[in-house]
Amino acid sequence: MSTVFGVPVQALLGQLLVGLINGSFYALLSLGLAIIFGLLQVVNFAHGAFYTLGAFAAWFLLTLAGVGYLGALVLAPLAVGLVGALVERTMLKRLGGMDPIYGLLLTFGLALMIQGLLQNQYGSSGQPYEMPAWLSGGYALGFMFLPRYRAWVVGFSVVVCGATWFVIERTRLGATLRAATENPALVQAFGINVPRLVTLTYGVGVALAALAGVLAAPIYRVSPLMGADLIIVVFAVVVIGGMGSILGSILTGFALGLIEGLTKVYYPEASSTVIFAVMALVLLVKPSGLFGRTA
Repeated sequence: MSTVFGVPVQALLGQLLVGLINGSFYALLSLGLAIIFGLLQVVNFAHGAFYTLGAFAAWFLLTLAGVGYLGALVLAPLAVGLVGALVERTMLKRLGGMDPIYGLLLTFGLALMIQGLLQNQYGSSGQPYEMPAWLSGGYALGFMFLPRYRAWVVGFSVVVCGATWFVIERTRLGATLRAATENPALVQAFGINVPRLVTLTYGVGVALAALAGVLAAPIYRVSPLMGADLIIVVFAVVVIGGMGSILGSILTGFALGLIEGLTKVYYPEASSTVIFAVMALVLLVKPSGLFGRTA
């Protein structure tokens, strides 16, 4: 059996696949965080809770309404995105113009409330979510077995991340959105409803987190703690990519997933800390992040 630095190729590719899947979740979640922070200057600590709500919304749709996976992939992010829009309109809007630390504290408290309510109702062990039949099984590639659902998660995440980047960076809507956050008074003078744009932006960022939750539901158990376990890592991804950088969050999310997978192969003891080691190194060398703009 061929090896790479003493590790069988099959084992190496298997861990790289796991890293790529984790990177897909990192990219989707950090993309939502980057949109919210980059355009609204809100440090959304409730992002992990919205990811959890997305997974639970998919589970509710399946168990209570019989809505399958594809329906949940559309309806759950929409429902959680509406919850996010309501949070922005009723809570975060009141903190406009204040230090971002107030937004962080508010969303942190919100995350604890959502997590606590779900934990009281469903416990910590989580609920199973059955994988759709048309995505079960896999492909025998000769050197490894590629599960079909894992391939779907990676491909779908790449498409969603690319489409979101295109809308924000290359369309008139994205240009209007960026202008509204930099000079709201001027944009308002052209008859554009800036508060509605802000609410829409927060709702879209939250919906991306919920979408990641729906994708994660068939792989992991739907648990109240699934977002809490991930949020610190995702914040590290955003810091490494550059706070508010859309492209930076996407590329860094996938790259760090792969680095984490490689570390599990060659030095498993460091796999849970390698992302934070990279973050510390980047902050020392380039504090604005790999793709961030220097002030």
